[in-house]
Parts: sequence; C-alpha cells; structure tokens
Amino acid sequence: MVSREHKRAALHEKLQLLRSLTNSHALRKSSIILDASKYIQELKQKVNRLNQEIESAHNSTVRDNPLPSVTVETLKKGLLINVFSEKSCPGLLVAVLEAIESLGVSVVEAKASCTNAFFLELFGGEGESVDAQVVKEAVLHAVRSFHGSSDEA
Repeated sequence: MVSREHKRAALHEKLQLLRSLTNSHALRKSSIILDASKYIQELKQKVNRLNQEIESAHNSTVRDNPLPSVTVETLKKGLLINVFSEKSCPGLLVAVLEAIESLGVSVVEAKASCTNAFFLELFGGEGESVDAQVVKEAVLHAVRSFHGSSDEA
C-alpha cells in the first residue's frame, strides 16, 4: 500500500512539473499529457524554423562573400596571418604560402585545416621588418587569383 502511494505521489509531482514546464492549465492527467505533446510539437516547429533561417543565412553569406577573409596583425616579433573560408579550398594553402614566400617573409609556425572549411593561422616574419598591409595585399591578391583560376576551371 505504501509503495503504491509513493508511486502515485511521484507521478502527481511529475505531472505537476510537466504542467508547469508546458504552461498548461489542465487538471486531468490526460489533458496535461496532451498539452505537453502539443508543446513538444510547437518546439519542434520552432527548431525547424530556426534551422531553416540559419541555413538560409549561411547560404546567403557564402553567396555574398565567396572569398576567404584575411587578417594580418603586427606582433612584437613578427606577423600573425589568418585566412578563413567557410568552404574547403583545395590548393589555396599553396597559393597563400607562395605569396608570403615571394615577399621574403619566413614562416615560423603555421596551422592549417582544409577539411570542411579552410583555415590558416600563420606566424612569420620574426625579426624582419615587413609591413602588415603589404603582406595582407599580397595574400588577398593570391586569394583572388586562386579563386579566379578555380572559377574558370
């Protein structure tokens, strides 16, 4: 008997919690569960809508800005160069490294990922006097040239 009462009390407590989470005003168990089911369906619709908005925003961003972003920062000892694209760009790493090499900037450390997106973080020019804007323009030129040649192919 006591066990049955504990189960009944636990069930009642859980139903009240479900009722408060779903903002239900129902009093019967079946109505509370029905309201919870409707609430879950509404949440699923919201998730689907948000996923569609994210996908559409992502697609418009990729269409609006197909070129990778390039940043070059001057540090105390050299330059930090970042190149990022939301899509994979096979061969872009070589183009960027060749552009940096053509300026005579030595590469001290580089991290690159070309799997689903393109990401390059490069530290170079240690102890060299190199203008960050010149490096940025060279890398941007390499990126534009790379994209121009890959669009034609």
